[in-house]
Amino acid sequence: MGTIIGEGDFRYEHIIDWHKMPEGARLIETPGVAVDSQDDVYAFSRNPDYPVMVFGQDGAFVRGFGKGIFGNRTHGIYVGPEDTIYCVDDGIHTITKFTREGELLMTIGTSGVSSEIWKGEPFNRPTHAAVSRKTGHIYISDGYGNFNVHKYTGEGEYVKSWGGPGIDPGEFLRPHNIAVDNDDRVLVADREAHRIQVFDADGNVLDVWNNIHMPNGMTIGPDDNIYVGELPGATQADPTPPRHGHRVTIYDNSGRRLALLGADDEGEESGAFIAPHGMGVDSHGNIYVGEVSYTIRGSRMDPPKELRSFTKLAKVSQASI
Repeated sequence: MGTIIGEGDFRYEHIIDWHKMPEGARLIETPGVAVDSQDDVYAFSRNPDYPVMVFGQDGAFVRGFGKGIFGNRTHGIYVGPEDTIYCVDDGIHTITKFTREGELLMTIGTSGVSSEIWKGEPFNRPTHAAVSRKTGHIYISDGYGNFNVHKYTGEGEYVKSWGGPGIDPGEFLRPHNIAVDNDDRVLVADREAHRIQVFDADGNVLDVWNNIHMPNGMTIGPDDNIYVGELPGATQADPTPPRHGHRVTIYDNSGRRLALLGADDEGEESGAFIAPHGMGVDSHGNIYVGEVSYTIRGSRMDPPKELRSFTKLAKVSQASI
């Protein structure tokens, strides 16, 4: 049995070996996680031979796709309307749209071609994409080489951009993840600014939620709460100071923190995290956490070592407590 973490209505069993990998496959690490309407769970790995792996609720491998399309810098994955799958690769500067079975429907951006850094044009190492359920517009966080958000039509036509480097509201210090809620508000995880910014559909600032340690992964659950994976390492200290990231936090849609999940210190054991980066939530309230543990920790080991990067937080019902 995994460690029980959380409190009140937000208690979870942290299961570290819930999924069954296909024969011969490995994740390397798991920057992206998403869940579709059938509660299938998508792991977006950094293994170009197995980039998208799909698992059922019991952890069984269901299908995979994307080989030959991505490089080794896969980044964000998102489930849009009608279970279309959006994948963002910051290494080759593309956003791709698939059916849930893996048929490629659309590519935004040109593989291997980036815009000039800091000039604001799409794309220079984009990080994530999200889709409005009301209008079908696609919002893309261009997070590493532009610090902008770009808005596209559902057909992939450019509409507008906003942001740019800076610390003032409406500016970014690395827009790392993006989500669109049921009110068509656009939420942006502004990682190095330790905040989430909330915009309307035209890029006007509505709210700023501060004091979130390097918000990395972010998703809106079926309960309309916002689930955030926090990255360690802002201090560059080794080991990372306690309570500086490596945890999962849950917020309501006004920015009030509801729960904090994870140990004070990083770790591979149940109840702890190393580098949460991708988040998914199913219809039962279970949370799936992808981590970039190889980049943050394993790549620096001698010799380099793949570390745990994909776990499940199974919701614990109040009746079972």
